[in-house]
Amino acid sequence: MYTQLGQDMIRKEAWNKVTGAADYTNDLPEPAALCAKLLTSRYAHAHIVSIDTVKASSMQGVKAIVTGKDVHFLCGALLNDKPPLAKDKVRFFGEPVAMVIADNEQHAKAAVNCIQVEYQALPVVNSIVDALKPNPTLIHENLMNYKKMIDDVYPIENSNICSHHKIRKGDVQKGWAESEVTVEGTLMLPQSDHAAMETRTARCKMQPDGRVVIQCSSQAPFAVKELISEYFKLPEGNIAVQVPLVGGSFGGKVAAEPEVLAVIAAKAVEGNCVKLVNTREEDMVSFPCHMGVEAKIKLGAKKNGKITAAEMIFHVDCGGYAEIAPKMAKAILVDCTGPYHIENIHCDCYTVYTNHPYTTSFRGFGHESQAFCLERMMDKLAAALKMDPLQLRMVNAIKEDDFTPTQVKVTLSNTGNFAECLNRLKTLINWEEGTRIEQSNNLVRAKGIGCFYKTSDTPTDAAASAIIIFNKDGSIHLNCGAVECGPGMRTTAAQILAEKMNMNIDRIHVKMEIDSETTPKYWKTVASMTTFMVGRAVLSAADDAIRQLLSLGAIALRCPPEDLELGEEKVFVRSDPTMYVSFKHLVHGYKYPNGNAITGPIIGRGSYIMNHLTLLDQETGKGKAGPCWTVGAQAVEVEYDTKQHTYRILRAATVIDAGKVLNPKTAKGVVMGGMCMGLGLGTGEHFVYDDKGIIQDTSFRTYKMLRYGEVPEYLIDFVETPHIEAPFGARGIAEHGIIGIPAALANALSLAAGVDITELPITPEYLWKKKTGAL
Repeated sequence: MYTQLGQDMIRKEAWNKVTGAADYTNDLPEPAALCAKLLTSRYAHAHIVSIDTVKASSMQGVKAIVTGKDVHFLCGALLNDKPPLAKDKVRFFGEPVAMVIADNEQHAKAAVNCIQVEYQALPVVNSIVDALKPNPTLIHENLMNYKKMIDDVYPIENSNICSHHKIRKGDVQKGWAESEVTVEGTLMLPQSDHAAMETRTARCKMQPDGRVVIQCSSQAPFAVKELISEYFKLPEGNIAVQVPLVGGSFGGKVAAEPEVLAVIAAKAVEGNCVKLVNTREEDMVSFPCHMGVEAKIKLGAKKNGKITAAEMIFHVDCGGYAEIAPKMAKAILVDCTGPYHIENIHCDCYTVYTNHPYTTSFRGFGHESQAFCLERMMDKLAAALKMDPLQLRMVNAIKEDDFTPTQVKVTLSNTGNFAECLNRLKTLINWEEGTRIEQSNNLVRAKGIGCFYKTSDTPTDAAASAIIIFNKDGSIHLNCGAVECGPGMRTTAAQILAEKMNMNIDRIHVKMEIDSETTPKYWKTVASMTTFMVGRAVLSAADDAIRQLLSLGAIALRCPPEDLELGEEKVFVRSDPTMYVSFKHLVHGYKYPNGNAITGPIIGRGSYIMNHLTLLDQETGKGKAGPCWTVGAQAVEVEYDTKQHTYRILRAATVIDAGKVLNPKTAKGVVMGGMCMGLGLGTGEHFVYDDKGIIQDTSFRTYKMLRYGEVPEYLIDFVETPHIEAPFGARGIAEHGIIGIPAALANALSLAAGVDITELPITPEYLWKKKTGAL
């Protein structure tokens, strides 16, 4: 029986947040900081003929101006293809071209406006179709010469394809021969913005002793440290990366972009502190966004609904630079079948350069795009078979002893119970009443379903660590590398520790800020893997502390350690709990009655590193990309006006196999937030480009997000099939609320309107055009 898990816990940072006392990066004091502002490109694709900074350099308050000619390295998480400031040519509208460092923001902005840049326009690659034309305009002429940061990036020479991954499982031709019904379709999702409340920000100061101190809003402070060391040829020991609370990120603050620019700026002004704080427009246009996807999918099945073959081609629009996009394409590939068992699969995922903003991680890491494409095709297959869409999914539900697309054997532990998620969803959304119900006043009520299946695609050596330090009164300070960016992970870590130590969570204090010099390392706070990885490290640290406590307690209580247990901040004799010694008499060493002291202070240390993961075979895709999967089923109910082509979202439902729900209220909140993001992608969020590749919606006035009054009723339930390798069986759930929702919305509206929805977002105008044949 758990005492600290499965309970609603107030977050450790809650009081500071609700009172406004919480500090974010731009709140940190640095009165002498200079201000950096960026000059960005007004072309999507052009040669830089010249940059004239003479007038700007002489303006009031200007301390330095930096251009691409002053920076002699290339950046990139997977492929070094990006100059920090454009050099020779620009590859997307909004790309940073020059940076002014001045004594305040007003002087910096004024100088930026006085820099003269002469461009020579180049043909714009404004879509994936443009990028894949025969003899296309090449965005990166030197593609094959770029340094790879990881092994599994596979660029194609003389093309705009920076990576190609593939799955070859089973015998697809045999599968087609066995199929009695086939469906195929082409689907598309546009690029969009992360829209975190806190825009990206970074500041850098170089100390007289050679230390480089970076303060930033990053999900990956230790990766920032490593990349800064790599780019600037600095010893890692000289670099300190400090991260306070982060005001939302959703994957958008993984890339080390503002941090690199902040270091360049500080070097230009002889190490003085410089801060770079994005405006909303800069955050949307000049820094990485959510990828676009175009897919072609063909499914074959028997008349009983069993899928016999699948062929899939995904093209990922990574924009002007690769960044993390090839890994997201690989993530789509790894889970290309969704939570369904398909014996015969042929899947190709291409990462394609265009003259759009470059992309980075986004909540769901490509799975929201994969799910939209596959789940629309599942509904089309159900229609062709005249079968209930939920029943079709049940027939093909992945189960124990099946094999994933990368040929990993499925167990209840590593995957959970997808069929049970479907059964729970069926009840939750009242599927039995019917999926399309005619109402009065030209209204139709309809329900759609969308399912998901996600593993992490972490590096095979991703690692986490944690340190436990006891206060003299027996309470604990927990130090770990998880960034607190919204989901309450540091509270979850404290819950795990409290449960393991059999003590109250209020007696565990968690350091919210991260400092790479003093915080134990964690890979990155991404991939919904923090509970798993940091949780394992915390349990390891607790085991280390418990061993020391029991060993010292054995001396104090004069019995073997194996006869002892601990709880309520005491070490006691199992057979007689009235014989005990309190933590406060052990944690700083035990003192004998005569004053002699031994063994202390007690410090628990723990770590965890991924194991049994492999790279994927380049030709077949065979391998193990993550330790486990999270599965779930989602549904959306809409009310559609057949005359006006407008609609209301009435309800949205999610059932996830969470393994073990550690903090129910927080878990529901995290899933609900993901569902809201998914509805935003489905209803309005997207970048609009003109024919020159210029983004038209660069502020929240024109970029249409879901508004409060449009939010539906949320229904959330959890299945609990423990993952035996995880802390107390818990699976990751932070990203998963978003994944199937756009597909569920599209399936509901396709049914309501009687049209084949093939792209996002689904606006009333889009539905009208579909109904009238204007598309």
